[in-house]
Amino acid sequence: MSQSSDLRSSTQGAPRAETEPGVPGRLIALLAVASGMTVANLYYAQPLLSSLREVFHTSTAAAGWLITLTQVGYVVGMLFLVPLGDRLEKRGLVGALLAVTTVALVAAGLAPNFPVLLIASLVSGATSVVAQILVPFAASLAPDHARGRTVGRVMSGLLTGILLSRTLSSLVSDVAGWRVVYLGSAVLMAVLALALRAALPQHAPTTTVPYVHVLRSTVQLVRTHPALLRRGLYQAAMFGAFSAFWTTVSYVLTGPGFRYSPIGVGIFALVGAAGAAVAPLAGHWADRRLTRPMTGAAFVLAALAFALAGFGRHHIVLIALAAVLIDMAVQTTLILGQHTIYQLDPHARARLNSAFIATFFLGGALGSQFGSLTYHAGGWPALTVLGAALPVAALLYWLTERRKADRAPALDAA
Repeated sequence: MSQSSDLRSSTQGAPRAETEPGVPGRLIALLAVASGMTVANLYYAQPLLSSLREVFHTSTAAAGWLITLTQVGYVVGMLFLVPLGDRLEKRGLVGALLAVTTVALVAAGLAPNFPVLLIASLVSGATSVVAQILVPFAASLAPDHARGRTVGRVMSGLLTGILLSRTLSSLVSDVAGWRVVYLGSAVLMAVLALALRAALPQHAPTTTVPYVHVLRSTVQLVRTHPALLRRGLYQAAMFGAFSAFWTTVSYVLTGPGFRYSPIGVGIFALVGAAGAAVAPLAGHWADRRLTRPMTGAAFVLAALAFALAGFGRHHIVLIALAAVLIDMAVQTTLILGQHTIYQLDPHARARLNSAFIATFFLGGALGSQFGSLTYHAGGWPALTVLGAALPVAALLYWLTERRKADRAPALDAA
């Protein structure tokens, strides 16, 4: 008998959440805010690198390790902590992770030297995966007919947190210093832990197998469900394009054409937040079984947005419009992808989400790295060509998808 079969049989007797007529609006709002606040911890340091380099007397390359280790921590958390969402009671797990995040952020804010800041950032990056436990939690609480809309609303909060984190960090550090950014976030994490403890319903584990088997089963899920790998690769291409854009657009905005200040660049990031409005709509499309056509449309939109950014590189309005369209396209494929994978196995949603996010997060890291190299080699026109090529590649892969693959599969537990 295969390991996935063992897991399936072991979960048959696991308690399930009772079917609810609907998730209360207040709880959805809290989950959205919580997701945005926790994921923002990954991005606060990006506009602070210049200040941190001067404070700790490090080189530019050394300061860059702060971002790298934070992202590495997040990947580690996705692979080793998020699968625990299927193995442990979720409310307790979320509270424990937020407690560790709070301590790590306090350590970062009080860091006497750069190595301490690096270690604290690694830990906070790993435990900030709370957002990726809350999203499948919301999916489990929602009734089938409204799951896409519920996930879309929660994800809109997560994506808004990503887009606003840089702006908030820039403004707070300019007024009160970089340490207040970390210490302020620590206070928010502590408050959030208490709020979630009071508001979240208890949600029993969906599997009772040992933790090591849970980790192995995450790999097995990728082999068992081709749709999981496909949607992960779709989103890897889109998140790679997204990361390439936002990593390099600051060079354009601070360059000779616009000469924006760092705070100006942070304020420009507010433009992208408008794209978060599409998340609930994408969830509605998923509920109406429009996943496949809207995925293809999102790939086309992203490619056209990069073309617009390339031709309009001297016009801030066109670059801003391109930013909104790129964010809308990326968020659309993300919501549609999560809706698809959550239907593959209701007992393994945390593990499915872990594999999905880890796959496309790797794409985002590569997109950021290659985006920087491309920009410095060929400037903004070359970057926009790279950005357009990624969704085009995803579109070509999408053309190989059989139409029946997007239909909701029969649940293994049925």
